Amino acid sequence: MFGSKRSLLTYLHDVGMAALSFLISLTLRLGQDILIWPREVVVFGLAAFTGVSALVFLSMRLDRTVWRYASMSDLSRIVRAVVLCITLFLAVQFLATRLDDFPRSFLVIEFFVLTLLLAGPRFAYRLVKDGAFSSLFERNAASRVPVLLIGAGDGTDAFIREMGRERDAPYRVVGIVDDRGGRVGRAIRGVPVLGTLNELDAVVAELRRKDTAPQRLVITRQSIDGAVVRELLDKANDLGLAVGRMPRMASLEGAEHRAETVREVSVEDLLGRPQKVLDRKGVANLISGRRILVTGAGGTIGGELSRQIAALGPAELALMDMGEYPLYQIDLEISERYPDLPRRALLTDVRDTDALNASFAEFAPDIVFHAAALKHVPLVEANPVDGVLTNVIGTRNVADAVARHGVKAMVLISTDKAVNPTNVMGATKRSAEAYCQAKDREQAEKGGPRYVTVRFGNVLGSTGSVIPLFRRQIARGGPVTVTHPDMTRYFMTVREAVELVLQAAAFDAGLDAATRENGAICVLDMGEPVKIVDLARQMIRLSGFMPDQDIPIEFTGPRPGEKLYEELFHDAESLRPTAIDGIRTASPRTADLAVISRALEEIEAAGGQREAEQVLTLLSRLVPEFSGRAEGAAGMAVRSQA
Repeated sequence: MFGSKRSLLTYLHDVGMAALSFLISLTLRLGQDILIWPREVVVFGLAAFTGVSALVFLSMRLDRTVWRYASMSDLSRIVRAVVLCITLFLAVQFLATRLDDFPRSFLVIEFFVLTLLLAGPRFAYRLVKDGAFSSLFERNAASRVPVLLIGAGDGTDAFIREMGRERDAPYRVVGIVDDRGGRVGRAIRGVPVLGTLNELDAVVAELRRKDTAPQRLVITRQSIDGAVVRELLDKANDLGLAVGRMPRMASLEGAEHRAETVREVSVEDLLGRPQKVLDRKGVANLISGRRILVTGAGGTIGGELSRQIAALGPAELALMDMGEYPLYQIDLEISERYPDLPRRALLTDVRDTDALNASFAEFAPDIVFHAAALKHVPLVEANPVDGVLTNVIGTRNVADAVARHGVKAMVLISTDKAVNPTNVMGATKRSAEAYCQAKDREQAEKGGPRYVTVRFGNVLGSTGSVIPLFRRQIARGGPVTVTHPDMTRYFMTVREAVELVLQAAAFDAGLDAATRENGAICVLDMGEPVKIVDLARQMIRLSGFMPDQDIPIEFTGPRPGEKLYEELFHDAESLRPTAIDGIRTASPRTADLAVISRALEEIEAAGGQREAEQVLTLLSRLVPEFSGRAEGAAGMAVRSQA
């Protein structure tokens, strides 16, 4: 019945408190008159109230609450239990004596006394365990690292509470800096908010004057702009302070994720943005109960797409990739995390039309997310035929299979390198965009599938990106190589990129969408571009070194096909806001589907013969902005259509 000895003791404690509260309340009401009050009336009332309370406490299971974490919800349950006890006691007394034996005001006193006797010990126990009766600044102060907290919100409250709770906690909080400025001069759990982030230098100087100088800054706010983190790192570097970050509140499970487990600031923190408010219901409506196919499922974007889609409850999930081991890895991960989800692993090359159509016919998907692509700029530049066959012809094959097999929608994952491309990879992605845009306009007239293109910039930590390269170079002691001091790029975490891809799909390919602009491209808000050399310097500092002193930075010059800066949309593409924060649409730039199809047939034929120069010439004609390696490339202009 009780499950543990502690639960039984709690129950007996509560019943005992009910009996005691009856005597205390009666004494408070009657005073010395209780000595002359009929003994049998007192005994009967005591027995009745105690019995009623025992039944109520048993039914409401107050014994199951953990005193260590007593909260307002526990207090609410106690109040409801006390009200029920008094109500039932009132009914018993009415049936037995018509309420002639006890004054009515006794019941009001009983409510407050019993509530205090039940809640008081619980909250007192929590206060003792939380260390509220001992000074946070004095207990084991000498052995604790003094820290200054950045942020004055829920995370700060949790951190300070954890430091007071643990006798061997590693940190001593000496103050708080409010990154928003609204709580300066106030205090959180007795710790003063000393100033704003702009006043950090003065705050640290004042603490040093008082011999309470911090050794570390700890970011406690759960969502903080990457620009603020970069500014904070620069200031901390000037002040000679280390910077750490409290883990997310959702991760505070287990000893390794307690609030006191401060982690180092990551590159994701440097480049992160405040979380967008997503229409999760719309995304769930798009995915739930439908058969979803993800091409390129073994890659960075495809893998994260597969994870997030699996969590949304599709009827079945097909993972498609041409790489055996990456496909095995993501299939194994999905099977372990979602064992009840029906799934298939399809070892299929999107360049193989027959195999692709066989996979579509077998699986019969409702929605296709096309993430399969060759995306490493120098490698595609060195292998243009394979880049074109995979990124252009492969996309055409998938788009045609979507129309042929009754798929409801296809989502193409594109890149900012498709805008005014200077490299083969960018030109192939622009060609893929153009084909899907033309296909979307054609199928819209027939009531066929929808083709959605989503364009965004670099994804942090993806294979072949600059982040893992810098990490390896720093681990080896340098040098860190940057192509040009003025080179900038847009960055986004893979989680945020995929969330916005799904959001864009729900917005533009929603199966119940009433209106949409055919052929438009969804462009994700990438924030402000980041200078690569600044990113390199910040990563060196995060590793505990000084840039240009401990680890040098070398400029190697732009690689073949590499631009100094990327663009998210073409001048001919008119950007329009959407109802979804973080997503805009670019008006379509497309050509006639028949013209593009003939051009792709020529490219496919040249690619089949491995004629690289001919492939590049044809690609330049298809994408006029791309010069390729063909002089005077001319031909079909990709025109702007409203």
